[in-house]
Amino acid sequence: MYDFAYQKPGSLADAVKLLSGDAEAKALAGGQTFIPVLKQRLNKPSTVVDLAKLGLSGITVSGNTVTIGAMTTHATIASNPEIKAKIPGLAYQASQIGDEAVRHRGTMGGSLANNDPAACYPSAVLALGGTIKTDRRSVAADDFFQGMFTTALEPDEIITSIELPIPEKSAYEKFRNPASRYAIVGVFVAKFASGVRLAITGASQDGVFRHTEMEKALSANFSPDAIAGIVTPPDGLNGDIHASAEYRAHLIGVVSRRAVAKAA
Repeated sequence: MYDFAYQKPGSLADAVKLLSGDAEAKALAGGQTFIPVLKQRLNKPSTVVDLAKLGLSGITVSGNTVTIGAMTTHATIASNPEIKAKIPGLAYQASQIGDEAVRHRGTMGGSLANNDPAACYPSAVLALGGTIKTDRRSVAADDFFQGMFTTALEPDEIITSIELPIPEKSAYEKFRNPASRYAIVGVFVAKFASGVRLAITGASQDGVFRHTEMEKALSANFSPDAIAGIVTPPDGLNGDIHASAEYRAHLIGVVSRRAVAKAA
């Protein structure tokens, strides 16, 4: 690693001040992506700002909304009884991220801020039509994810919580890399009274995206058969040593039908 200063502020205001006062400063949440990047010397921060003392963890349910603190770990989300009851697809998704050690350190806010194209949470937040709350504003999920490793966040902006509407039904399925457990293709489906939202991660070169053709079909008939004939073109999909673009296109159909079957 490169040398860097380490700060662990006790307030959100102090954390923002540290980040805004130094263009090379970087925030640290759970560190499950950031620490490996430092080890590989792919990032050279002047200061690491640890967010652990800001009190940004916890899960609350109010009316038809679940609010999750940005520093809430995957393990906490996976085991929370209210998440299991209200958004079972999210609880299952969190239980499938990495291994046990990763789930006890990694955070939802850190994952969303990084927006890895194969990360799981972006598909849930996008499919649920969630809202990302920061230290200064609210950003709809449809506007937050802007491409591979790119979000609407400013360099000194900190995610504080995520608000998720409670759907009638939800489910997540992924075809995962057996070593890293990242999604080669992951699908989150959420059924609301107003219609269905379905988001896909791991497949596209631009990161998470909504499959609007499937959403339209499922809003009319929420069953795997409704999307059985929908073919996703391989254009713009990832192709690597794990799966070609054509195979990922095929998997989108297979995994989407499995997700809908599980939800239904």
